[in-house]
Amino acid sequence: MKNLLDSLKVAALTVAICCVAYPLAVLAFARAYDAEAAEGNLVRNEAGDVVGSRLIAQAFSSPRYFWPRPSAADFNAQAAGGSNLAPTNPALAERAREILGRVAAPPGTPVPADLVTASGSGLDPHISAPSARLQAARVAQARNLAETDVQALIDGLALSPGARLAPDPVVNVLELNLALDNLSGKQ
Repeated sequence: MKNLLDSLKVAALTVAICCVAYPLAVLAFARAYDAEAAEGNLVRNEAGDVVGSRLIAQAFSSPRYFWPRPSAADFNAQAAGGSNLAPTNPALAERAREILGRVAAPPGTPVPADLVTASGSGLDPHISAPSARLQAARVAQARNLAETDVQALIDGLALSPGARLAPDPVVNVLELNLALDNLSGKQ
């Protein structure tokens, strides 16, 4: 009986340390080191309301906004995952044709692959800068903005997260659309 009580005490102490104390210590350190990241990189509007996260894509379908990559998870973070469709699957080709029809690129204009293919998680919040530039004319026309102003906005928000290892610039779609709303509001 003494062994059982000793075992239960050790188990309770282990649970207290591993399931309560350690996670709280890590969270406290994370908040002290980088509070924004510890809270999920939330994006707030000018009123202070949370409108999304820098880490998870959101669905935008209005012509007034830049569109993200397609999502096999329907932009649901709890259902993250790729489509698992093989390149030879007719459903993948059909989805790509449907997206190409919506993008309505001028004939002969190459469409960047990230506009028609989902990322591995289905939640990538970034598109390539060429994908954003391809959408600039549609967005500028829908908002009665000069396309050069929209292109300048893209260039101002583009970043190369991989530096020399992956120099192709990307743009966070949510941040781009919020900046676009601010630009439209000023005009």
